[in-house]
Amino acid sequence: MKATLSALIFLTASFFSAPAHATPQQSATATAIPQNSGPVKNPVMTSVRTILTRQQKNIPAAVDAMPADKFGYKPTPDQMSFAHLVIHIAESNNTMCAKLANVSAPKVDELTDSDSKDKLLAAVRSSFDFCSSSLANTDDSNLGDPIEFFGRQGPRAMAAFILTGGWSDHYSAAAMYLRLNGILPPTAQPKK
Repeated sequence: MKATLSALIFLTASFFSAPAHATPQQSATATAIPQNSGPVKNPVMTSVRTILTRQQKNIPAAVDAMPADKFGYKPTPDQMSFAHLVIHIAESNNTMCAKLANVSAPKVDELTDSDSKDKLLAAVRSSFDFCSSSLANTDDSNLGDPIEFFGRQGPRAMAAFILTGGWSDHYSAAAMYLRLNGILPPTAQPKK
């Protein structure tokens, strides 16, 4: 119970880490949070799916906002290119959602930094589709099961933390790359 409560607190904090000046688009996402007066069944996975709903929209929109000729952009020589960030997003979604749902990751073509914007954007969208379908019926019952992460053992619940924390990190990185190129990220766009 203590682990479930800690997980719920972390996931809730990740969801509400949006800027205080949320746009109407962002505020509408808040309505996706289950509005129960009683306890939520499967609170961790319910929270993951709630966060997924928001990030499945915003992260691909951020990728789409970057012009194709800027996918090679690196803020500094030591940082990854925007294209590499996009590849990392797709790969981590496929890996972490598979671990969390206890299913096999999809077989996908290897992506490279030189792939087209369209191919990379399609890979990100496909990875979020995989997350949606694989996590749709996943519940909290197996979150204590041990699994391997990057050569170490940990509870399956760790995948929820890595996944949702990764989404926040990935969106903020993409937003920074966009802003450094004079482009407002999707969540900063004025309502049309």
